[in-house]
Amino acid sequence: MDEELVKNQIEQIALEYPRYGYRRITEELKRRDFIVNHKRVLKLMQEEDLLCKHKKKFMVTTDSNHPLPIYPNLIKGMIVTRINQIWVADITYIPLTTGKFVFLAVVLDLYSRKVVGWHLGSDLSSILVCHALQMAILSRKPPAGLTHHSDRGVQYASYEYTNILKLNNIQISMSRKGNPYDNAVCESFNKTFKWDEVRLNKYNNYFEAKEAIANYIEQIYNAKRLHSSLNYRPPNEFEESLINSQLSVRY
Repeated sequence: MDEELVKNQIEQIALEYPRYGYRRITEELKRRDFIVNHKRVLKLMQEEDLLCKHKKKFMVTTDSNHPLPIYPNLIKGMIVTRINQIWVADITYIPLTTGKFVFLAVVLDLYSRKVVGWHLGSDLSSILVCHALQMAILSRKPPAGLTHHSDRGVQYASYEYTNILKLNNIQISMSRKGNPYDNAVCESFNKTFKWDEVRLNKYNNYFEAKEAIANYIEQIYNAKRLHSSLNYRPPNEFEESLINSQLSVRY
């Protein structure tokens, strides 16, 4: 296979998905009918200086200093076998060019990694997370047995939020104090989102940010971005394959 053609494809993929490492790029090449060994992809990316460099940075958006009820961690050690078994939720921040911030609340399906609910707000009130949760419930109509997991932040412990969960018969689970790894999938999404979308763009106001973030979540992350945990498939495709396999068994 022509090396320049492969290099061009690698560069295109790296531009489209800046956080992809050589293994994900190898899988994306396969999906584009370029069958290339991952070692060769690594070598070409090293030559072209296309390997992404991650900087670890943490910013606290969780206020767990509150008198509201705290719930135990129900998902620790749980084996996830289906969609709508566990949802995980978190908040991250996005800077505007004005010096202000907007805040993104997301709800992810732990099995498929799909963002099933999200909301962008201008503050960290409980309304922010409630809107994201309501979107998830309306879009998924989850069956009985769903567990919702989050950190201990005041937004997720609020009566407004926990009442929505209880009214929909959703079990409440929370991380241990000061342990972000209890919600690792959401932490991973936040890092991916920051690297793929926020790092590359500037938002002048809330509306610009909302339009760009909606496009990223619905058209890129859920629809196109490959996940190693899903055998290098996007969440939408993974869920569709589950539905198709269930239908084939049924018929």
